[in-house]
Amino acid sequence: MKLGTKLTLFNTISKLVIVVLFVLLLPTLIRDINRNYTDNWLRRQKDKVLKIVKGPGIKNYIQNGESYGSYNALLKEEYVSIDVDSLNEDIDTIVNENRLVEGDTIQYRILSHTFKVNKINYLLEIGKSVDTINETTAPLQSIAFEILLGMILLTILADQVYSTYVLRPLGMIIKTKLIAHKFPHHTPYKKVRTTTSDFEYLDISIHKMIQTIENTFQKEREFISNASHELMTPISILQSKIENMFERDDIVDETKVRLLEMQKMLNRLKSITKTLLLISQIENDQFLKEDDILLAELIQEVYDEISIRLQEKNIHCEIDIPGDWKLIHVNKFLLFNLFFNLINNAIKYNKEGGEIKIQGTSSNKVFIVEITDTGIGISPEQIPHIFNRFKKFSQSLQQDSFGLGLPIVKSIAGFHRIKIEVSSEPGIGSTFKLILPGDLVAL
Repeated sequence: MKLGTKLTLFNTISKLVIVVLFVLLLPTLIRDINRNYTDNWLRRQKDKVLKIVKGPGIKNYIQNGESYGSYNALLKEEYVSIDVDSLNEDIDTIVNENRLVEGDTIQYRILSHTFKVNKINYLLEIGKSVDTINETTAPLQSIAFEILLGMILLTILADQVYSTYVLRPLGMIIKTKLIAHKFPHHTPYKKVRTTTSDFEYLDISIHKMIQTIENTFQKEREFISNASHELMTPISILQSKIENMFERDDIVDETKVRLLEMQKMLNRLKSITKTLLLISQIENDQFLKEDDILLAELIQEVYDEISIRLQEKNIHCEIDIPGDWKLIHVNKFLLFNLFFNLINNAIKYNKEGGEIKIQGTSSNKVFIVEITDTGIGISPEQIPHIFNRFKKFSQSLQQDSFGLGLPIVKSIAGFHRIKIEVSSEPGIGSTFKLILPGDLVAL
């Protein structure tokens, strides 16, 4: 999962948690808001009533000791009452209490306040129906929830846009410096534009790391190339001297046997040197891709050259390659070596009277060549290492192998952008699958 997706997911989940908490707390919050609003309204009404009462005088409302009361006669939602306070208490409270109004018991939010006029205490009560107060709770909750949901959606969108903007340099670093970078080919440094210092440091660090890796690769390639060239001359000279010594009459048979052993070792050394030189030339892009060849004809040429080995082990080879598969912009010499090494291994590690099948299939502009044998197979733990140079396993030790055949195959495949997949089962056989890019094959 990408970093931007993780950040968006985290922001979304955190905001959903906030929404859940808000929904759970919303009834309490709305109730408190309604109560505070009602209490403030009652206090304002109290100030208005006291101002009105003190204007014309209390006697206009209370006569002969009778209390004064006024309420909404139809709905009974609000009421105001003034009465003589016989207890002479100092009261200023707001509480919920029941009142009997025309035979109906109604719960009110009541403000009780005592005031004195002409040394007589009076009790003022202003009430508002609790049901009326609660009627506004549901609409307020709905409005608050809609506003919160809208704000959450806006913040999620804003977070997504901002995260995309902030992480864009990181995506460019990954895309241009890592994914699109083909090792070990050096490319000039191109700074990724960003205002984030951490990304600037990451960009420079990755570039320096790549430079170090590329320099190491370059030194290795130069060493292999130079060493291979330098070794070829003394090896050729030694071979010539040994061949000249065979022509001398005074060489005894025992010396000739030792000379033969020396010549065999020189041939092995010369073969290794040539192979290393070939790998170095491939990795240094010293080969051109100017050939257009039919794949079936190329496989047939390999078969013709290696058929004697098939006969020696009585191995049946079946070739099923479409005749119209034409490889374009390739190097024929290198591809010949690629298929020669794979088929040669299929013979080398096959059993007497075994089989080899070379088959080509295509699907959705992807072309696949499979080379399957009935040989000794490769164990699963060995498969990841079979393309390593000079890596030899127990089955290789029994053969005349230098451990460079498959590394050559991998280098040539990489040079032509061909992917290789290997599947094998010990004792049953192996399959090497070559996946050719669509633009490499013309029909």
